[in-house]
Amino acid sequence: MTPQMKILGLHHITLVCADAQRTVDFYTRVLGQRFVKKTINFDDPGSYHLYFGDELGRPGSAITFFEWPDAAQGKPGIGGTHHVALQVKDYQGLLQWKRRLVDLGLRVTGPLDRHYFVSIYFNDPDGAILEIATQGPGFAIDEPVDRLGTEYRQPPPEMVVRNRDEARIKAATWPEPVPQITPDMALGYGMHHITAIGTAIKQTDAFFGELLGLQRVKLTSNFDDPSSAHWYWGLENGRPGTLITYFERNPAVEKRVRMGSGQTHHFALAVADAESQLAWREKLLRAGLRVSPVMDRIYFKSIYTNDPDGHIVELATAGPGFTVDEEPAHLGQSLQLPPWLEEQRAEIERGLRPLSVPPWPVGQVA
Repeated sequence: MTPQMKILGLHHITLVCADAQRTVDFYTRVLGQRFVKKTINFDDPGSYHLYFGDELGRPGSAITFFEWPDAAQGKPGIGGTHHVALQVKDYQGLLQWKRRLVDLGLRVTGPLDRHYFVSIYFNDPDGAILEIATQGPGFAIDEPVDRLGTEYRQPPPEMVVRNRDEARIKAATWPEPVPQITPDMALGYGMHHITAIGTAIKQTDAFFGELLGLQRVKLTSNFDDPSSAHWYWGLENGRPGTLITYFERNPAVEKRVRMGSGQTHHFALAVADAESQLAWREKLLRAGLRVSPVMDRIYFKSIYTNDPDGHIVELATAGPGFTVDEEPAHLGQSLQLPPWLEEQRAEIERGLRPLSVPPWPVGQVA
């Protein structure tokens, strides 16, 4: 593989929400994300496309939403994403998050020991499964670095038992209220991993490992369902922010994803620039895959293909980024339109409900 065709890591994930204001309030005021761009779905100009992330919305930190007010409730399944995980530095920060979210009335599962990290799970207002995962201890905890992902690693039996100890799990929390997000618990590192659902893990491995060149870093099973394979791919021996993971499920039992609110529309991997993106497009076409033309998304350029189970996978350029049409201090404050839709601004704005966006840094809710 030529150097310019290296996948750089995760770029963004795009979900569906039913209420743009509710989504803004949750991801900024509750999770402390910056609202970095208020724009529209370029393919459906009558609906919002909202972007959240770190202070600049850097690749790997960006979580985006299409607002579909009339969409039915979605449901995870084959060909879709199961959850997206954000990363927190350590276990102390994870316990602070648990206490904060529980005090805000959210139902939180965990902390659960995933051997390679510890995490908690909860839902956003549309039901999307969110995870917050610690950065370590990492994938070399049970096999040498030079052998990562080469042999099956069974979930440790004692860990499975510990994760079923409801009394222990409930007691694991921060001892005091957490009304504000402290620097130690901030989610500014971006995504930890994205987990999707497939039917044939070896075909998924051929797609992400052989075709896209990601490193397979772990062969294990779903810790909550040991009959289901769970494989991980990433970069740099599984650096958080580069990780794609898949549950293998039986299509005779598991239904296909039901698209709707709370579900992922697509996820994107980052490539360096437009030149490498074109090279990737040619490689995907030669492999016999459906690939879209290059789409100009202003903040990056995109091509779209599908994994073996039909999930939309995007390859997006790392730049130019969200400051191309707004100064860093003013990101997300005004509705931004691509040049080809600017003459329709008045009509587009009439069809969108106004949004109230908190200033950055966000004043956290108690």
